[in-house]
Amino acid sequence: MSAASWADAALDGVLDRVAGTRAEVGERFPLYADPDTGRWVTTGRGAWTGGFWAGLLWLRARHTGAEEDRAAASACTARLADRLDDDTATRGLILWYGTALAGGDPVARDLRVRAGRACTAAFDPELGAVPWGSAFGGPRMLLRVDGVPGTAPLLAAAGPAGERAAAAHLERHLDLCLGEDGAVIPAWRFERETGPRRCEDPPVGWSRGRAWLLLAAADAVHRPAVPRRLRERCAAAAQLLAGGTTGAAPPLVPYDREPGAGTRPGGPLDTSAAAITAVALLKLGRAPGPRAARHRERAVAILRRLTDAHLTRPRGVRPGGMLLDGCYDAGRGVATRHELIWGDFFLAVGLAELTGRVDIREP
Repeated sequence: MSAASWADAALDGVLDRVAGTRAEVGERFPLYADPDTGRWVTTGRGAWTGGFWAGLLWLRARHTGAEEDRAAASACTARLADRLDDDTATRGLILWYGTALAGGDPVARDLRVRAGRACTAAFDPELGAVPWGSAFGGPRMLLRVDGVPGTAPLLAAAGPAGERAAAAHLERHLDLCLGEDGAVIPAWRFERETGPRRCEDPPVGWSRGRAWLLLAAADAVHRPAVPRRLRERCAAAAQLLAGGTTGAAPPLVPYDREPGAGTRPGGPLDTSAAAITAVALLKLGRAPGPRAARHRERAVAILRRLTDAHLTRPRGVRPGGMLLDGCYDAGRGVATRHELIWGDFFLAVGLAELTGRVDIREP
């Protein structure tokens, strides 16, 4: 079966699942779903993941061309405006990925510009970045790798001041979060008197930490607003991150902790980290360089593994199109083998690229 054939079939299943989810959740935002029943845990305002739900609705609207689907996607995107003034660097995840696939939709376009301005206003010159923020509790002056993806292009939407903030934000996270050996330190706490200190949560070896930083670096390679020197640095960082820390090829689907960083034998896996990684590798596969073909081949292998081994087919009460074995938070025992809305999103984006429905450089 050709890549287009299996990817088409898998994408059909995921986007059918989107239609069923929309009917179930209404105006709420899906977060994670029970692996046995497919029932969603939802949030009213979308938490840090609402943009991925809006992004999935835009992918379905592109897929079907139906006015009903386009209207649903636009309405969901409009609800994301409730997060504009939240003090959080995850506005990159929420408001970039919720608008990037919307084409010329005026609601999404306006929201993206307003979000870029809000993030630019939140930039802290002493920190050299947009701080993690206080919206989800805890200390405000943190840097975390999940505050990088989407934030740079969102900042750049605010014009020259935003472009400068985007470059500084990227560079500050690379300085602190990426070790010379490719190890990722996911979080730092900043004290104005003493400077940055490593945090224990999320822990070193967190699989999604590597995936998020790889995605941000790979995306920056394609952004003209990123200065050329920084694009070159991001390309080098992405090559290092894609190779893992052991010299051997990382597993197609990682455990929630990398080997040597406290991995528990047997799991839990995190398919959402694999899906994020696949999209990052597809971005690298579109960049010039001798490793481009290798990155694309590995992305295809990851997506094929996800669809063959972790994507559900309809069975009893459980619907098809669920990407299972995502791990939300192993340390707290939250949703450790579940369908996660961001896992679905990145799987769908990767499959849409393979089938020619999305240019991977868009989102």
